[in-house]
Amino acid sequence: MEDPITFVREKLPPRIERLADLAYNLWWSWHQDARDLFKMFDYPLWRSTGHNPVRMLLEVSPERIQEVARDPLFLRQYDAVILAFDRDMGNGHLWARQNYPDPTRPVAYFSAEFGIHFSLPIYSGGLGILAGDHAKEASDIGLPLVGVGFLYSQGYFRQHIPPHGWQEAVYSPLRIEETPIRPVLDPEGRQVRVQMSLGGRLVQMALWWVQVGRAQICLMDTNLPENEPWDRMLTSRLYGGDRETRISQEIVLGIGGVRAVRALGLDPAVWHLNEGHCAFLVLERVRELVARGWSFDRAADAVRETTVFTTHTPVPAGHDVFDFPMVEKYFHDYREQLGLTREEFLELGRTNGPTGPEFNMTALALRFSAYRNGVSRLHGEVSRQMWHVLWPDRPVEEVPLFHITNGVHVPSWIPGPLNRLFRKYLGRDWLERYDDPNLWERLDDIPDEELWAFHEDQKRKMMAFIRERARQRRISGEMDPDQVLVAGAFLDPEALTIGFARRFATYKRATLLFQDPDRLKRILHNPYRPVQFIFAGKAHPADDAGKYLLQQVYTFAKDPAVGGRIAFIEDYDMHVARYLVQGVDVWLNTPRRPMEASGTSGQKAALNGVPHLSILDGWWDEGYNGVNGWAIAPLEEGAPADQDAHDAAELYRLLEEEVAPLFYHRDPDGVPRGWVRVMKEAIRTAVPYFCTRRMLKEYTTHCYVPAARAAQEWGI
Repeated sequence: MEDPITFVREKLPPRIERLADLAYNLWWSWHQDARDLFKMFDYPLWRSTGHNPVRMLLEVSPERIQEVARDPLFLRQYDAVILAFDRDMGNGHLWARQNYPDPTRPVAYFSAEFGIHFSLPIYSGGLGILAGDHAKEASDIGLPLVGVGFLYSQGYFRQHIPPHGWQEAVYSPLRIEETPIRPVLDPEGRQVRVQMSLGGRLVQMALWWVQVGRAQICLMDTNLPENEPWDRMLTSRLYGGDRETRISQEIVLGIGGVRAVRALGLDPAVWHLNEGHCAFLVLERVRELVARGWSFDRAADAVRETTVFTTHTPVPAGHDVFDFPMVEKYFHDYREQLGLTREEFLELGRTNGPTGPEFNMTALALRFSAYRNGVSRLHGEVSRQMWHVLWPDRPVEEVPLFHITNGVHVPSWIPGPLNRLFRKYLGRDWLERYDDPNLWERLDDIPDEELWAFHEDQKRKMMAFIRERARQRRISGEMDPDQVLVAGAFLDPEALTIGFARRFATYKRATLLFQDPDRLKRILHNPYRPVQFIFAGKAHPADDAGKYLLQQVYTFAKDPAVGGRIAFIEDYDMHVARYLVQGVDVWLNTPRRPMEASGTSGQKAALNGVPHLSILDGWWDEGYNGVNGWAIAPLEEGAPADQDAHDAAELYRLLEEEVAPLFYHRDPDGVPRGWVRVMKEAIRTAVPYFCTRRMLKEYTTHCYVPAARAAQEWGI
């Protein structure tokens, strides 16, 4: 099997052949100079291919290649980018090298999805984007990391909203040859495969590499002719299918993932489970040790002390459970390899559900990990209460589950102009030091008018992007005239613009804003201080309640009385997210406390100087300091309807009395300096404290280092 990078490299002259290396390493996705290089190569093609350099190099004409190879300006940029790329791939950041005990033994990071760049659509939302940011930051700080996940042949669905507003899911096949994915090849040039038994039948998985800087992600693919049709579908769609499909996927991810790591010749010291989908990996690791002659209990202790588990949600539906007969169907032979009886095996994941005992993947992960964490301070408290049942002999506050608050990968989520502004006033090396709070004391050196000009420019870019998407969908026949209005064509670039973009789940309360339609319309059409809202997000294909909320938003936005001041941006993904978190004036979040575990979209907005307006939930419960945005204090007691009424009334009050007046209060030069002070405080709060660098250093210090030392002590 030929490595696709070979074909791309052969297409390029020797002088610029290393463009192929850049294209097949997603390092370019968070380095502005590298992105600028591809824009210089062929900007129209860069845009038409969706910012996908692999596809761009495949489609570019030979004439353009030769022209670029003789352009001295391009070659100067090319040499500088290749120099930076080689430096990062070599020594790079030394933090992990100085703090992680054994760089030859990586952290194995398992996740059902990885959101690295929108040209690789194998993610659905926050969980996957966090996993992608985790891999990028591991590269930046020099932490050896291998990710393990699935190559979804149809990815996550594309969203289409017809005139009636009921979301439709559109699946498109992933064109592997146009993505930065390479097959894992053995010395004879054959693609590496692993196999496993699944319900009594043999399933094979092909392995693929995704390079993310120095980090690597191994993706498993069951879409092979040798597999049964239903097994080929296991890696077709993200979070699709029935319970039978789900348990099969999770067996492949956990048990197959461990075997994939072994087939790669890797020897991880630490195993990190990003949510319970991959919890079966602990059983496979125990089975390996039992096969070496260890007792089950001794093997379980060793696995436990080298395993990290992160739980991401307090929502019960987010924790996979399977009935005992289904688990027995798939594990009746496997448990014998562990030396366990049926009852002993089922006890590993047992919890008591509403209809009786069930096998809970989160419980399995919690029982087999020594390092267990929630993703914000409040979520840690909620998780200790939620899982107190597993440690009933301890007080709730002593349940062994701590928190590491999520963060976002700063270089991935800020635009070039803000990077240049920070380089100018904070220092050219600010990206090496951005988790140092002292650095951000210099933020006041940035003149208010320059930061405001940056924001206005990003807002104009967002508006142009929204209008162009609406225009193209109208031209292609995907929208009728009313839908063009809803798509944002009438948004006012001068009006206070508030963004709400996230998964449409009921607890996120996307329709809280519409509790009092008449009052909302007065806010929208205030002649002196108009306000407009941009909504975006997908409901899970099986979540009709979420689809109904989305339809309510869409229907309200179509109301002629709204006048185009509420827009819904179709098919929310990482590309759309970048425009929104960089271009709106305020980021809105209205979850039902305490159901929002973290909420990283607000962190992305804040580091771009977009203040947060949110219920005190998730990260905002610890991030809000009184001057970096606005908070809606929850109603301590009361029925859900009472909480909704209270939160909506407080939201309206904040918009009318605080947010809009501050935004529209301008100095004689047109700069809202009071607003800019809030912008600066949002940045000062978000960047050093809610970034993946701080987050990953905490994981390394509190989890990876002691787990790696335990691996040395156990000799595994």
